[in-house]
Amino acid sequence: MIAYTMTLRATFLVLLVIFTTSVMSAQVRIAAGPMVGHVDMREARLWVQTTGQADVVFEVEEATGTNARLFRTRSIRATRTNQYTVTAIADSVEPGKTYTYRVVIDGVAQPLPYPAQFRTQPIWKWRSNDLPSATMMIGSCFYVNETGYERQDTIGTEMGYGSGFEILDAMTKARPDVMVWLGDNVYLREPDWNSRSGILKRFSHTRAFPPLQPFLASTAHYAIWDDHDFGPNNSNRSFWGKDNALEAHTLFWPNPSYGVGGKPGITSTFELLDVQVFLLDDRYYRVPENMSGGEQTILGEHQVQWLLDALSSSTSTFKIVAVGSQFLSTDTTKESFIHVPAERQRIIDHITQHKISGVIFITGDVHGAELSKLDRAGSYPLYDFTSSAITAGSNKNIAKQPNTLRVDGTAFGGHNYGTITVSGRRRERALTLRLFDEQGKEVWTRTLSERDLR
Repeated sequence: MIAYTMTLRATFLVLLVIFTTSVMSAQVRIAAGPMVGHVDMREARLWVQTTGQADVVFEVEEATGTNARLFRTRSIRATRTNQYTVTAIADSVEPGKTYTYRVVIDGVAQPLPYPAQFRTQPIWKWRSNDLPSATMMIGSCFYVNETGYERQDTIGTEMGYGSGFEILDAMTKARPDVMVWLGDNVYLREPDWNSRSGILKRFSHTRAFPPLQPFLASTAHYAIWDDHDFGPNNSNRSFWGKDNALEAHTLFWPNPSYGVGGKPGITSTFELLDVQVFLLDDRYYRVPENMSGGEQTILGEHQVQWLLDALSSSTSTFKIVAVGSQFLSTDTTKESFIHVPAERQRIIDHITQHKISGVIFITGDVHGAELSKLDRAGSYPLYDFTSSAITAGSNKNIAKQPNTLRVDGTAFGGHNYGTITVSGRRRERALTLRLFDEQGKEVWTRTLSERDLR
């Protein structure tokens, strides 16, 4: 009898272990993220992707102060329909404070081996002349390899296009206030772009890349797209799957808004202190480059008009226009605005005629970095800061390519990222542009004062 009882007890314990293990293995966890999206003074967007259907809450707490208050975002259901992604809004934050946060999935707090925090923007207008400073990081062309989906050489060996992933450590350690991804943030492959599920799987695979996670968790991220996270190489408005790509972008990037004038797209804007950033869509309305005659546009009429209106209305010291394709470069061998000369000139003329101060462009795409400068009679020069690629193949020959507006000493053909720091007293503000290699070593720096851009 005693032996029988012990056997039952042992059987029960084994079954309990099996049950507990199965429950734990079935428990929904973090698949990618968390990530900080758009952050303003009284609101922050927090993103995460889970391994399955679940209810997700973010718990947010002020990082400093003796009376720090813990609050929770509204619970949101991660479902297969939204690729198990969740964007929650932390709307109980206050200006100029640092907050830590954690992800709670189905009531279970998820541990992270790295910090998860964000800082809301401070109140700065109509106060001291000693204004705060901030740093925006920029970069483009982020390629993550996946076995079975890479191109092969002549003997069938896969050739991963991505490398130099240690750059992510350097980007994380730099601790920028904001990161602006300038397109080709995901590389859709042949099996991906012709289906919604393929596009979502590619976005999921790239977002879950382990070395990327610490960077996502503690910097505010904004993103535009270019051809490779929109569709096939050099894709344009004719791409039939562009609405699938737009859906993926909205699911994976918690930008402030999407589209202008009631039209679909990724166009948006945000402010970082006295810098206004304009996020442009260079794919959804882009005309094929080999079309002769008729409308020649990259942005589409409604987006061009919005940009001109927004630049004219902006009261920010600096106006940074972010777009995937190079704006100023005169190199006709690459995709750029040089192929739509009327649209390019219309934007330049508007800036000149309306005396809009402080405008610079930031671009990506070309797998190399450079600074372009366009001198204008009777006005300040326009600049285009191109940063590319983060991990995709590098263009070692960029210094030899025919861009007549390139600033001497700024061409760089290795993996890179850039930063733009705004600093200085009121009416004496300046932008400091820096380029860094994959080890985080500074390649070059240029400073543009408020006075230089009037």
